[in-house]
Amino acid sequence: MNDSVLQALYQTVLERRDNPQEGSYTCYLLDKGIDKILKKVGEECAETIIAAKNGDNSETVLEISDLIYHLMVMMVSQGIEIEDVFAELSKRSHKTGNLKSFHQVDKNT
Repeated sequence: MNDSVLQALYQTVLERRDNPQEGSYTCYLLDKGIDKILKKVGEECAETIIAAKNGDNSETVLEISDLIYHLMVMMVSQGIEIEDVFAELSKRSHKTGNLKSFHQVDKNT
């Protein structure tokens, strides 16, 4: 997938926000607000995890697509520009040796 597909999806969500259309699922989500949007993001995330755990790549692709769509709706709702996400991903792709140190938990305390 290239970024033009993601940009087109993002632009479609912006278009629905700015020019609501009767019967649009995107408009429905935006109208219901952030709580409904975040509920859907959480559901799609869980469904993606389950599909991946089950080893069903076809289903996992469908769930990832649903998750990305709902993340785009969340981004538009929150005023997050897709270019900001692309910039952050680009910045991260040039890093090396950025393993995070994990906090060690002493289970005996």
